[in-house]
Amino acid sequence: MTTDQDLPMDAQSVTAIFAAKGTDITPNKDQGVIKVVKHPGLDGDRPMIGDRVTVHYTGRLLNGKKFDCSRDRQEPFCFNVGKGQILKAWDIGVLSMQRGELCMFLCKPEYAYGPAGNPDKIPPNSLVVFEMELLKFEGEMLTDDGGIIRRIKVKGDGYTNPNDGSSVDVHLEGSCGGRLFDCRDVSFIVGEGEDKGVPLGVDRAMDKMQKGECCVLYLKPKYGFGSEGKPEYKIGPDKDVVYEVTLKDFKKAKESWEMDLNEKLELAAEVKHKGNQYFKAGQYYQAVIQYQRIISWLEIECGTGVEQQKRIKDFVLTAHLNLALCFLRIKEFSQAVENCNKVIELDEINEKALYRRGEARLLRNEFSLANADFQQVLQINPLNRAARAQISICQSKIKEHHEQDKKTYANMFQKFAEQDAKVNIIITFNALPHSHTMGLI
Repeated sequence: MTTDQDLPMDAQSVTAIFAAKGTDITPNKDQGVIKVVKHPGLDGDRPMIGDRVTVHYTGRLLNGKKFDCSRDRQEPFCFNVGKGQILKAWDIGVLSMQRGELCMFLCKPEYAYGPAGNPDKIPPNSLVVFEMELLKFEGEMLTDDGGIIRRIKVKGDGYTNPNDGSSVDVHLEGSCGGRLFDCRDVSFIVGEGEDKGVPLGVDRAMDKMQKGECCVLYLKPKYGFGSEGKPEYKIGPDKDVVYEVTLKDFKKAKESWEMDLNEKLELAAEVKHKGNQYFKAGQYYQAVIQYQRIISWLEIECGTGVEQQKRIKDFVLTAHLNLALCFLRIKEFSQAVENCNKVIELDEINEKALYRRGEARLLRNEFSLANADFQQVLQINPLNRAARAQISICQSKIKEHHEQDKKTYANMFQKFAEQDAKVNIIITFNALPHSHTMGLI
C-alpha cells in the first residue's frame, strides 16, 4: 500500500479497501482514521497520553505522491502524544500502537489537514495516508532531573490546573517493587502535601493535572521518601516509588494578579511561617516552595508608602536569604549563589547574603571568590568569627591548589624535557656516519 500503483485515485475506493482490511480507531467510529497493521509490534504496553514517542513516518496523497518523510531526512520524529501538538490522526493512531509496530493510517481531512490543506503540498479537504513505525516511547518528564515521570491513563477535563495553595481532592495508590502500600482518598493544599503524608513528587505534579485526570507517577527517591524511607510503609531508604493519582476535584488559590498588595503581604507572613516550619523540620524542598511563593507575589511590587515599601523589601530579602540556606542544605550551590546575588542587588552590604554566597562558592571549589566574600563580611562586621574561620579554610585551599598546580606543571615540564632529550638523541644518532655492513649477521 505504499507504492503509487497501490493508491487508487478514488477516495471512496480507498476508504472501502482500508475498511475491509483494517480497523476504525476513532472514538466515535466515523472512519476518520482507519488503521491497517503491516507488521505487529512487541506485546506489552502502548503509549499513554503525554508520553514522549519516537516515530518514523511517510505521508502520501491518494495519488501516491509523497509529501513528507522522516526517513528521507534520516531522522525520526519525536512528540508528546495526545497533547494536540500534531495532527489529530496521529494522536489517535499512535496511542493504538505497540513498540516496533508498522502500520498505515487513512485519515479524513478533519483528522489531518482540514479544509485548508497545506499550501504547495496538500490540496484542501484531502484524505491522506500515513505509514508509521513506532520506534519507542517513554513517560513525560515533569522535572529537569527526570525525578518525576508521568504517564496519563485517563485525560482530564478542561484546561485549568491547580496552582500552589489550591485545595485538591485526590485518590492515591502508592506501590514500591510491585507492593501496594498506600490506598486512600485525601485532601490537601498544593505545596503542603507533606502535612498529609503525600510525597513531594505527587504534590509537584498537581499543577500539571486537570480535573478527572488519572495518571501514574514514577518517583525517584528525592521526590518520594528520600534517604530516610518510610518505615510505616515498610519502605527502605533511597527507593523508587510509583503512585497512581486521580484528581477528583480542586479549588484554585488566587493568582498573584487577582490579589491586591495588602492580601499579598498578609499571605506572605503566613507562608513565611509555614516555610520556616518546614525548614526547622529538615523538609527543605517543601520550604523552598513556600519561599518561592513570596517572591512570585512581591518581587515586582513597589508599594505606595515608605512603610509598605520596607515591608515588601524585608519579605523579598528574607525569602531569598532563606532560599539560599535551603539550597545550601540540599547541595544546589548554583541556586544558593543566585539567591544571594538577588539580595546583594537590593542590599550590597548584607552580611548573611555575602556569607552564604561565600559558603556556596567554597563548596563549588571557587576558593578565591569565596575568600573575597568572607573578606567583605569582615569589613562589614569585624567580629564575625565564622567568616574569619572560613577565610583560613579558603587560604589553606588556595595554597593547596597552588601546590597541586606546581606539581602538575613540574611533572608536565619534566615529561616535555624527557621527550626533547629523546628527540635530540635520535637526531644526533641519525646525523652520525653509518658503515655499510651488508653480509654481516
